Amino acid sequence: MHQAAFGAIETWSRVEHPSIVRVREAFTTRAFNDNSLVVAYEYYPNAQTLFEMHIKQKPPLFQHGRLSTLSAALPEATLWSYMIQIASAIKAVHEAGLAVRMVDATKIMVTGKNRIRIGSCGIADVLMYDPRQDTAIAQQEDLTMFGRLVFALCCNNLAAMNTLPKALDVIGRQYSVDVKTLALYLISKPGPHKNITQVIDMIGTNRLLHEMDDMHSSVNRLEAELMSELENGRLVRLLCKFGFINERPVFAREPRWSETGDRYIIKLFRDYVFHQVDENGNPVINLSHVLACLNKLDAGTDERVMLVSRDEQSCLVVSYKDVKACIDTAFG
Repeated sequence: MHQAAFGAIETWSRVEHPSIVRVREAFTTRAFNDNSLVVAYEYYPNAQTLFEMHIKQKPPLFQHGRLSTLSAALPEATLWSYMIQIASAIKAVHEAGLAVRMVDATKIMVTGKNRIRIGSCGIADVLMYDPRQDTAIAQQEDLTMFGRLVFALCCNNLAAMNTLPKALDVIGRQYSVDVKTLALYLISKPGPHKNITQVIDMIGTNRLLHEMDDMHSSVNRLEAELMSELENGRLVRLLCKFGFINERPVFAREPRWSETGDRYIIKLFRDYVFHQVDENGNPVINLSHVLACLNKLDAGTDERVMLVSRDEQSCLVVSYKDVKACIDTAFG
C-alpha cells in the first residue's frame, strides 16, 4: 500500500463536524496473517446504521393473536432532518477539498434520536488511492449517492433506484413534492451548477430554521440533565468528606481528626441527617430530608438545627454555615 495514501487519513483527521464520525488514526498490520489496513474512529455505543434502523426487514411480531410485519414509512420530518444533517456534512467535506464516498445507508450511523453521523470516511481514499483522480468528479458522485440514499429511505429498499418509476410513485404518494424534486435533482446528470450549496438552497430556510430550533431544544434538555448531575456531584463530595472525617479511632489523639470539638459537631450532624428514628425507635428513611440537609450544608445557610447526642444528654444548636466551617477546617 502506497505510503502517500495515508496522507488522506491525516486530512480526514482534521475534519471536525457533528455529523461525521471522526477519524483517529490508520495503520497497516500483519497481526491477522495478512497485510491488513486498520482505521480507528470515534466510538458511539449502541449505534445502528440507517439500514438497520429503517430498511432492514424486521422479524414479524405476534400481536392481537396473529403475526404482523412492521414496515412503517419513515416520517417526512425525520427524513428532512436526516437530509439536512447529511447535506451539512457533505458541504464541510467538500469545502475541505475531499469527497465523502460513503453516503450509504450501511455506513451512516444513528447515534441518538434522529441524530446521524457518516462513518467509514477516509477508507476509500486509502484503498483506491490515485493521485491523478479528479476530486470534483468524486464530489459529484457524493450527490448521486445522496440521491440513491433518499430513494432507499423513502421506499425502504436499497435497490429502489433499479425500478425508478415505481420508486417515484411511492415517493409521490407518501411524501411532499419537495422531497421528490430534491431526490430527482440529486440523481440528475453532473454539471457545473450541480453542487451541495444548491442542494441546501433547495432544502429551504424554513426547514433549516426548524432543524436549528430542534437542536437548541435538545441542547436545553441536555444542559438541564447536566445541571442535575452537577448537583449530584456536589452532594457526593460532601458524603465523601463525611466518610473521611467520621469514625476514625486510629487518630483519637490527633486534634484534626479526633471526635471532639468541631469533629463532634460533624458527627452529630451526620446522625441528624442519616440516623434519625421515629417515636417507636424505627429508622427514618427520608431521602428528601437527606437531600435538603446536604444542599443547605453545601450552600452554608444561616438556618439553625438542633443536634442531639446519641445518649440524649446534650444538645447543640448550630447553623449549616457553622457545620460547613467545621468540615472545611478538617480538610484545611
